[in-house]
Amino acid sequence: MEQMPTLRQNKSAQAPSLRQYLTFVLSGEDFAIPIEHIREIIEFKSITTIPLMPAFLRGVINLRGAVVPVVDMAARFARGATTVGQRTCVVIVEISDGDETQVLGIMVDAVNEVIDVDAAQIEPRPAFGAKIRSDFIENILNIDQEFVVVLDVCKVLSVDEIADLIGAMSEPEAAAAG
Repeated sequence: MEQMPTLRQNKSAQAPSLRQYLTFVLSGEDFAIPIEHIREIIEFKSITTIPLMPAFLRGVINLRGAVVPVVDMAARFARGATTVGQRTCVVIVEISDGDETQVLGIMVDAVNEVIDVDAAQIEPRPAFGAKIRSDFIENILNIDQEFVVVLDVCKVLSVDEIADLIGAMSEPEAAAAG
């Protein structure tokens, strides 16, 4: 098994204009998330499925006694379910919504590395042309003339939006029962 990347958060050693991102692969494309949202990276094991959930909500895992929902990022972007391979990981992220912090897992094909990015390498998000919803994009990293999409995890993993989708899925069932 490959060694998982370690998360480096030594802010005192960084130059002030640098920002750290965790890069990972989804459906053959590179994406990134700002490191401040990352709690840990775990090897993919088993997930307990929950009936009547949207396809992108693969289920839940037990993380040291806590129940953590796991979102299949490929399915969230309408690219089909992730095929589990040797490098498939669950990245545990923290999303803050006002006073509340939510812990979620995101299922990715593979984790690449933590990179330091200078502010000059950060481009604004495109208004169109991306293969995912534009509101899911925080910005674009220009790394050696290659572009890496930085996800806005608060939008991609919006607890309110996910709850609305779950509610919409259960409405037809409630109507049939009533």
